[in-house]
Amino acid sequence: MDTSSTKPRTADVPTTTWKQISRLALFHPVLSLTILFWTWKSLLFYIVVGCPGLGYDTSSSLLLQKAGAAHLHMSSGLLKFVRWDSLYFIQIAERDYLFEQEWAFGYGYTRLLSNLPFYFNGTGQENRLAYIAAVGVSISHIAHFLSVLVLHRLTQNVFGTKGNVHQAVSFIAAALHVISPAGVFLSAPYAEPIFSLLNMVGYYTYLSALFDEDAGRCLSRDVKFIVAGITLMAATLVRSNGILSGCLFAYDAALGLAKIVSQGPSNINIQNIRRLCFVIMGGTIVSLGIIGPQYLAYKDYCITATAPRPWCKQLIPSIYSWVQTHYWGVGFLKYWTVSNLPLFCVASPMLVLLFQSSRIALTKTLTEWMWPVLHDDQVPTIYLRESFLVRLAIAQGLLAILAVTHYHVQIINRISSGYPLWYWYILSLAFEPRKGVSSGRCDLFHAVTQIMAAYALVQAVLFGSFLPPA
Repeated sequence: MDTSSTKPRTADVPTTTWKQISRLALFHPVLSLTILFWTWKSLLFYIVVGCPGLGYDTSSSLLLQKAGAAHLHMSSGLLKFVRWDSLYFIQIAERDYLFEQEWAFGYGYTRLLSNLPFYFNGTGQENRLAYIAAVGVSISHIAHFLSVLVLHRLTQNVFGTKGNVHQAVSFIAAALHVISPAGVFLSAPYAEPIFSLLNMVGYYTYLSALFDEDAGRCLSRDVKFIVAGITLMAATLVRSNGILSGCLFAYDAALGLAKIVSQGPSNINIQNIRRLCFVIMGGTIVSLGIIGPQYLAYKDYCITATAPRPWCKQLIPSIYSWVQTHYWGVGFLKYWTVSNLPLFCVASPMLVLLFQSSRIALTKTLTEWMWPVLHDDQVPTIYLRESFLVRLAIAQGLLAILAVTHYHVQIINRISSGYPLWYWYILSLAFEPRKGVSSGRCDLFHAVTQIMAAYALVQAVLFGSFLPPA
């Protein structure tokens, strides 16, 4: 029997990882991402649920005892996802903000959990907490999945869709978001999945506005500036670091104002003024994500309170700044202690990725670090795409600086999940700097992705056992 026809020919066998990924990406990339996503999520879910015991902290058990002993067996698996900050999110959603220190936790996310009506239908008050926990886990999974799809589309808008390499790039970027070092925090009742989705949508809308402007569709551009502002405002309501995305508007406003001033009063262009007005409007809307909750807290603690709190008398009264400093020990270099050195080590790989990707986007052209992805027909929009990456680099760079100087540094591994630039930097490592030149960057790409996956798996075990870091 001649079996030569059944043996794969050398030409038919993919010889590189890129060829394998390209084929997978070209054949229903959304379906492939869906399978990858839910397979990965199922793995994390069973790791967390399978962790023995409650760890060294029984806070979640004590909290959900309010749901009644008869219902604890129903939520025993989900109980493993109620850890660290999610304890606060769920309790605040159940009975609103009660203590001053709770205002450190995103107002938008707790209101979302509190106001979704369907988990109260047919249930009593005694198991409300258990249902909030279940809905929180469900929302996180759905939001993360949608965020993966948005990043896939955003990557296509930045790098194009003309060839196999383009398809592979958008697929890999989205796949990296699936196995993000944020790991199980993108599955638990945390604000990060919602923030990631809203931030990515805001960036996508903003880039679409720039493309509309390049095509001469000014009305569509103006509308999208406003929509991007509303979306990023919602992201800021969920997580306060969303205000950094207002840098997109601040950058544009500075450029627009400089252009108007350089033209002089005798050559004022009405279209430039119109554009600047809509950019400022969009940026102002983003700032409402910070101002809104601050006003509500100021009204409760400073205007109607019989004994106003000390922060009410500050030049810029901010309950968020006060709570972070007074209760959580957050402040300039306050986290720089010997005991926290291991946490800096845990955060250092992500900090390197954030700083390095921001530096490259600020100092190099797109063709210098993603040369195989570009086509001749993209040349007219290269500057537009590069300027967009500069905007992202400013926001991401500020996040990294604040993480080092002000935050509990280890949280950078999860709050970075909503910023696309560092995903693109990692996938750029799969390309050599010049055609036909080997520099070992592909090996680095594989090492980074393997470390990301391994970290997320270890993190799931620690999270399920209620062990640090978090």
